[in-house]
Amino acid sequence: MRTLDLLKKKRDGEELSPAEIGFLIRGICAGEIPDYQIAAFLMAVFFRGMSAAELAALTEEMRRSGSVLDLSDIPGRKVDKHSTGGVGDKTSLVLAPAVAAAGLTVPMISGRGLAHTGGTLDKLESIPGFQVRLAPEQLKAALRRVRAVLVGQDDNLVPADRKLYALRDVTATVDSRPLMAASIMSKKLAEDIDGLVLDVKTGSGAFARSEEDAEALARDMVGIGKAFGKKVVAVISDMSQPLGEYAGNALEVIECLEVLKGRGPEDLIHLCESLAAYCFLLGDAVEYLQDGRELFHRTIASGAALNSVREIIRIQGGNTAVVEDYALLPQARRRTEIAAAADGFVDAIDVEKMGWAINILGAGRETVESGIDHSVGLQVHKKIADQVQSGEALCTLYYNDQDRCARARQMIVESYSFSRTRPPRPALIRKIVT
Repeated sequence: MRTLDLLKKKRDGEELSPAEIGFLIRGICAGEIPDYQIAAFLMAVFFRGMSAAELAALTEEMRRSGSVLDLSDIPGRKVDKHSTGGVGDKTSLVLAPAVAAAGLTVPMISGRGLAHTGGTLDKLESIPGFQVRLAPEQLKAALRRVRAVLVGQDDNLVPADRKLYALRDVTATVDSRPLMAASIMSKKLAEDIDGLVLDVKTGSGAFARSEEDAEALARDMVGIGKAFGKKVVAVISDMSQPLGEYAGNALEVIECLEVLKGRGPEDLIHLCESLAAYCFLLGDAVEYLQDGRELFHRTIASGAALNSVREIIRIQGGNTAVVEDYALLPQARRRTEIAAAADGFVDAIDVEKMGWAINILGAGRETVESGIDHSVGLQVHKKIADQVQSGEALCTLYYNDQDRCARARQMIVESYSFSRTRPPRPALIRKIVT
């Protein structure tokens, strides 16, 4: 086989065989296919899509591209959660400790920011000393002791995805449905979990803008999971506005710690409660969904979830003092408010544009090699259906560079739309796919 022939075949809309997909993935992992040809493959998939057979083959080849975790010697049910990403989407930092505090095991393998969305690993690295790379035996030892880890892929776990993930971010192919499904499910199927809860976002800040596209992506992933004998549920949730009040790495860590202390914004708490309830249900910790919701709140009220996150930080090398002293997290040197120019109601928010503005501040990457400024970000004061008066703050920017702030500020202003009458508030949870 020749890579060029397969690129032409996919470009022209023909179906690749499992053997051909295997040839590509093995070549990517071996370094035999250069980045420019991988980028061409990603773009061909973006425009031509993939059949169900191609998607299954791609997921399996990616899963088998490296080692697969064996957690059979760790007792109890193993569950995980994955989100398709958004702005202010930070539920992993609440769910992992809360679910572990209730007795389930959570081997959560997460990713970095993609395009305009934030990444769990980037948030965690705001915590001084926190190590997101653990060797398999270290990961298993941590699970035995504290029941949860929040880590990235090691060099041997789904290496094909690590390569494709980084290139998708800089080739405008992040929102390809088959690439998203294969990326997510190959990592999750390599975790040796019993159950998986998917948080599939829809709206202006999601990769699946329409609810129909989100449902199609959810069904793709649920189907893949069930083909491998896993219990899978997908929650389709709103991303027509940022989740919670803060977006930006260290700022989101603080907001999650607030939730674990029984405080925090209502929408973030509500979504965490729902996702946790399904984790408990799939992990056989409860018989009914409502029992799972109540169990989540008990882990918060008792302090068990907060103690769990403290133990996760400790075992992964982080400074546990950040749980009580937020000043130990990276702090932006400057802040400025963005005020409304007229009276009215917030009618819509272009969340993707808002996410790119936060990246411009330094919270995300422009290239594979780009660094991250963990201190910068955004606080959202006004959301859809909120009334605003002229001069009232819509957002607060946390920044370190004046030129970046000016560019980001203009994008935030452009991301808001207003009306004279109050629009309906968007429903946070749209649909459940089982």
